[in-house]
Amino acid sequence: MDRIPFGVSRFDRVVGGGAPLGTVVLLVGEPGAGAREFMYTSATMNAVAHTDRDVFELHYGDLHADATLPPEVHYLSFTDDESNVRREMSYVLDDDIVSAAAEHIAVRDFSPEYFQLSPVPREWYLGETTTLQDLGGREERADVLTALGQYLNDNAADNLVIIDSITDLVAAISDEMAWNDIAMLIRGLGKAAHRWGGLVLAYASRETLERTELGHLMDAADGTLQFEWESGGSKRARTMVVQEFRGVLSQIESEDIVRFETEIHEGGFDVSDVRKIR
Repeated sequence: MDRIPFGVSRFDRVVGGGAPLGTVVLLVGEPGAGAREFMYTSATMNAVAHTDRDVFELHYGDLHADATLPPEVHYLSFTDDESNVRREMSYVLDDDIVSAAAEHIAVRDFSPEYFQLSPVPREWYLGETTTLQDLGGREERADVLTALGQYLNDNAADNLVIIDSITDLVAAISDEMAWNDIAMLIRGLGKAAHRWGGLVLAYASRETLERTELGHLMDAADGTLQFEWESGGSKRARTMVVQEFRGVLSQIESEDIVRFETEIHEGGFDVSDVRKIR
């Protein structure tokens, strides 16, 4: 069965090449535990495989026999433009990787839709002084969830899409957007993704979600990767745990794997060790 690689080579090998086609994966992390680094690595490695094969093979290696690269990589942000996204990626990965991947990553900045009803000055997120006449009336501007849905309809099929982040949507809850809207969006996204056949990664910070809210999101997604800090003695280690995940969890359980120890280096997020049941 064809799979789309996550872009983390050792993890991809363990799970048979990557995620099954038509999958929505929730990345849930404690601050600094690796979820965001996983997201950046996934975007850049899948992109650089198209733009510079030598760089890809140096940092990733060979694709699994069952893996198929997504034709396009789309990075969706509610608060950052392309330059900010690239800068954040360069904090994690080597500049050569980010530069080589940049031309193949389509960044969609939803700042205008996200901030339009907030008290944030428009020049802060549009980069220049803009009047209501320039933007048009509110009825002419799509709300952020509508704009997101339309973009996914137009671009998600067969491709890798990264949503950064569900946390930002939670922060925007108001009279115009309720928690139920976000939960239903993710549930609908899971249904549509099965038809699109690509891979959607959606990031959420654990610190911003109530237990029941996280449960709703996990139930709506096909799989969840949880990124955690683990303390032992005087050291802290980043770890990743695979929660319910169709087409993936069974392979991990058959190998008696309970936890992945992870690290971050110039090639981005990586698995440093596999914790097995002894």
